[in-house]
Amino acid sequence: MIYVCIPSHNEAQTVGLLLWKIRQVFAEFPREYQLLVGDDASTDSTREVLEPYLKVLPLEVMRNRERLGTAATVERLLKVALERTDRPKRDAAVVLHADFTHAVSELPEIIKKLDSGADLVVAEARPGAEWSRGYRLLRRWGGHLVPRAARTPGVDDALSGFVAMRLAALRGALKVAGDRLLHLDGWAGRAELIAKVGRQSRRTDVLKVTERLDLRARESRLDPWEEAKALWRARPRLRDLPPRPRAGSEEAA
Repeated sequence: MIYVCIPSHNEAQTVGLLLWKIRQVFAEFPREYQLLVGDDASTDSTREVLEPYLKVLPLEVMRNRERLGTAATVERLLKVALERTDRPKRDAAVVLHADFTHAVSELPEIIKKLDSGADLVVAEARPGAEWSRGYRLLRRWGGHLVPRAARTPGVDDALSGFVAMRLAALRGALKVAGDRLLHLDGWAGRAELIAKVGRQSRRTDVLKVTERLDLRARESRLDPWEEAKALWRARPRLRDLPPRPRAGSEEAA
């Protein structure tokens, strides 16, 4: 089972079409899949847009009564995937955004890497021609703000929001972290997720993809300078991560 986890806040213009495009991908690349959408207290028509899809797609919607942020919403979706699975060593979760930034056409290649033995797959962003100067600078240099201790070997893009993980690796990360996996939000939360699951991953693969900011149906909510400052402030917590499990230990199995 592939659990496709989609955090969303006020993405009514794109989230429905995104779900339908994912359905088309899995129609051509058959896999058992479940769509998990986290509606983070949207104030637009997201609820109404999602309603008809509940009847025709393998879809479950989790709604936050209050705005929790992307990281907390992602964590909630990942925990639901763990609750649903009965085969965590086989099943996987994919996290992608609801605004068309991440191309669902890349899902087959990501899943193939999982099928071939990867426990974590990070979709690393290639620059898009439409990237603003601020976004380009954040994408190019933001990863350098992630402490070396929090970087996953082989992963250059520690700030990717498009990732896939075997649920056994996620379960291991949660076991080490306790009740709460992610303490940081925004792009720092992305780095925290990759770092913590990466520590439980026996094999981590990457896939180069293009982030299409021009396909968004709304103005960007990102302030690159504020995000960079948040990454700098997050460095102490990102340094304070549990050690990697020893080879042969229960967590590494």
